[in-house]
Amino acid sequence: MNLKNQNILFIVRTMGVGGTENVVLQLCQVFHNLVNKIVVCSTGGVLENELNRMGIQHYKIKDISSKNPLDFISSCFEIREIIKKEKITVVHSHHRMAALMAEIVSPSSVIKVTNAHNTFYDKRFLTRFAYKNTHIIAVGKNVKQNLIDYFGLPEKQISVIYNAVKPFDKNIDVLDVLKNEKQQGNVVIGNIGRLAPQKGMEYFIEAAKLVLKKLPNARFFIVGDGPLKDKLQQMIRQYHLEKFVHMLGYRSDIQNVMCQCDFIVLSSLWEGLPLTPIESFSVSKTLVATSVDGTPEIVKNNINGLLVEPKNVEQLADKICYLIENKDYRNKLELSAKSTFDEQFSFAKLKENYVKYYISLPITIP
Repeated sequence: MNLKNQNILFIVRTMGVGGTENVVLQLCQVFHNLVNKIVVCSTGGVLENELNRMGIQHYKIKDISSKNPLDFISSCFEIREIIKKEKITVVHSHHRMAALMAEIVSPSSVIKVTNAHNTFYDKRFLTRFAYKNTHIIAVGKNVKQNLIDYFGLPEKQISVIYNAVKPFDKNIDVLDVLKNEKQQGNVVIGNIGRLAPQKGMEYFIEAAKLVLKKLPNARFFIVGDGPLKDKLQQMIRQYHLEKFVHMLGYRSDIQNVMCQCDFIVLSSLWEGLPLTPIESFSVSKTLVATSVDGTPEIVKNNINGLLVEPKNVEQLADKICYLIENKDYRNKLELSAKSTFDEQFSFAKLKENYVKYYISLPITIP
């Protein structure tokens, strides 16, 4: 494939805050100066500003995950018109319904690519139909295996390209609330993610309660926003943890926050290939993470981090206590974490892998 001749359309549910949205933004950055044109369509969101700065056209469409059949039909017509108007040569989708729409409306001359960001165990027929003529990029080996085992897709149709983040090379914007805690001799533990069931934040708060019984110098910070915000705040009040567990809300400077924590916790119940460990490793911070889906592909137990069972509050609390009490061991994990980032999950590596992948794309599915 000659990249200079390509007009790429990225279809994603939103351009708000999230791992998938961040990947789309990164791909825009990768291909911005390499292809003829990039177009994005979604329901919109805060990351639209970044697209505008790059001069990338964004089309607002209805929510591609809507269960309303009229919305589905409307989105199909909208995407078909965008493909025609912008002379799109590659449709790169980032949602199963987006892949389905691309399969339905794309002319045969258009190359279809899709990213599989998570493991799934539903909609088998729909997924197989949506992906049947599509080049698939799985964000991890576990995601690829899910596509083969559950959906019966051929292995040769699926490639693995890991997610990545850019290195943090900015001056630290000091957060007084974190600085003050450290100055008082407290240990700062961060958990960054959307306040939704997937991220298991309630188990993090439960674990914090247990940790504080043993180590009252621990301080816990939750960074993110979402539908469970009120419930989590209620839990903090119910357990009288207002002085120990703090919610910082949504922040765009995740690496800046992380580098001011002592270590990070990822309490997710499921993931594809999570960005949180990669972001954490990029600023030389280790973490305690739940051993779900693609997370163990990044976090190697007792090498660059610690793994625990999902929903196991006692085990999570125990590992948090261990890292608080063993700073030398924590430092050892941090060195390995940074090496893992540099070797496997840097933005430079992502760019290299995606450019190679696109150049090698055949027109038809093998």
